[in-house]
This record gives sequence, structure tokens and C-alpha cells, in this order.
Amino acid sequence: MGYAGGAAGGVAAAAAIANAIKASGAIIRVEPGDFVSIIGRGKNPLVVMTDKSFWSGYKYLSSYKGLAFYTKSTEKLNLPSDAEIIAAQKIWIPS
Repeated sequence: MGYAGGAAGGVAAAAAIANAIKASGAIIRVEPGDFVSIIGRGKNPLVVMTDKSFWSGYKYLSSYKGLAFYTKSTEKLNLPSDAEIIAAQKIWIPS
């Protein structure tokens, strides 16, 4: 599993995912297993994740074919080895 640190990389990744969300107009919430399956379909997927919090566990956000997918899990997901991981302090999903 890869890790990309640094503010510039995080900002660029967040902007890319924000653009995907704007283009699709929707964030699709899926079960953790489905999330792993979806991001496993592409090469070098970009995944934004938060560390485990007391209230909601781990949160994950990624895009695939122009749609944004989101999940949360009490356990850390086993992501594809070629995934680029961006650590975020918070992922906010509008309700």
C-alpha cells in the first residue's frame, strides 16, 4: 500500500476528487467490501482516507469512472497494493 504525504499532494488529490463529485453530482455510499472491489477495478486508484476515530471508524473516498464512492469501516480496509493513499484529517460528506 502506497502513502503520499505532503500538503501539495493532498490538496491536488482533494481537488481531483472534488471535481469528480461536482461532475457526478452525487456521492455513492457503499459497503466496505464493495468499496474495495470498486477501487480494485482501476489501475493506481487514488483513495483519500481518515484514521480511525472513536465515533465513526475509518472513512474512505475515491472516484471511479467519474463517480465518487464513500465508505466507512470499523476496521482498516485491505486496499490494492498499487493504491495511492492520501491521509486526510477529515472527510465530510453532505447529508
